[in-house]
Amino acid sequence: MNDRERFLACMNYQPVDRVPQWELWYWRETIERWEDEGLPADAHLERYFDVDRRDGVGVSVGLVPGFREETLEETDEYRIYRDRNGVTRQEFKTKGDLTMPKWLRFPMETREDWETLIKPRLNPESPVRYPLRWEEMKRLWAQRDYPLSISAGSIYGWIRNWMGFERVSVTLYDDPDWIQEMMDYVADFVVAVITPALEQVDIDYALMWEDMAYKTGPHLSPAMFRRFMLKPYKKITSCLRDHGVDLIFLDCDGNPEDLVPLWLEAGVNGLYPLERAASVDPVEWRRKFGRELRLIGGVDKRAMAAGKDAIDAELAHLTPLLYDGGYIPWCDHLVPPDVPFQNYLYYVDRMKEATEAAGTL
Repeated sequence: MNDRERFLACMNYQPVDRVPQWELWYWRETIERWEDEGLPADAHLERYFDVDRRDGVGVSVGLVPGFREETLEETDEYRIYRDRNGVTRQEFKTKGDLTMPKWLRFPMETREDWETLIKPRLNPESPVRYPLRWEEMKRLWAQRDYPLSISAGSIYGWIRNWMGFERVSVTLYDDPDWIQEMMDYVADFVVAVITPALEQVDIDYALMWEDMAYKTGPHLSPAMFRRFMLKPYKKITSCLRDHGVDLIFLDCDGNPEDLVPLWLEAGVNGLYPLERAASVDPVEWRRKFGRELRLIGGVDKRAMAAGKDAIDAELAHLTPLLYDGGYIPWCDHLVPPDVPFQNYLYYVDRMKEATEAAGTL
């Protein structure tokens, strides 16, 4: 089987020669460490680790144009700057300091900011939303042997990024009409951007993004999800399915378990990266939500750091999913820099043995 056939068969619970082998999601500091420990600095990682190929159509659903990046203050210890999303943030320079940035200010504080700073950057007709050599790429994709994805946006996560977590949480109560207006607009915008690609290219799966959960639960209640987000989601997922894209995956960190039934109702049928430190267990989720929910990820990064015995135990725990189908093993987020290079090489070898053993052809 080629990479595309294998992915589609796995996600549709059909026989496969082996389970897909996906990786390549790393912190920059992880790669720097690995280069010190033997990874060639000029390696193509996909080829070096010999994992399956996948690609996306490169249609942009982000802010266009992005905000102009601007340094506001810089010392030997930190840099304060406005990033391309308009967020003012403080990042620390101390080597080995892997803390999150400090978020200082967000671009959207009022309705006027929405109308003047954000909404104009959500113009679906912007010519740079599609690759310059789109016609040439279409001809190449028509001959491909690997799965192809399209980005299908975000309903809550983008707005949270533009407003900040505290402001969006308060606005859900203080000005729910504005929140609904933005979510509806974003859904219409995403549909307008991706529809030409869906009409012109045979796309295998869609990727959405939210990051709307803590370690212990989601940022908003299921009742609020149903009130504000269900219809916008259905608008996007219906568009995808009307054009033959039946596999719709959503990236959400933390533990969003309480929202999974609503995502399924909204048309999302795959989740990743399944963070184990947030008590997300993909084996348990399969028992709870059934085969309707496809899963990618769930390999505990802490096991990768701990060593061979922990890696073996982690893969043994996940083995039933490999045989059941609808699952691809993957690190439960970016591989962090506390994972030694030799540990990761061991994980890749053992992962490949496990995925090959689960083949049914």
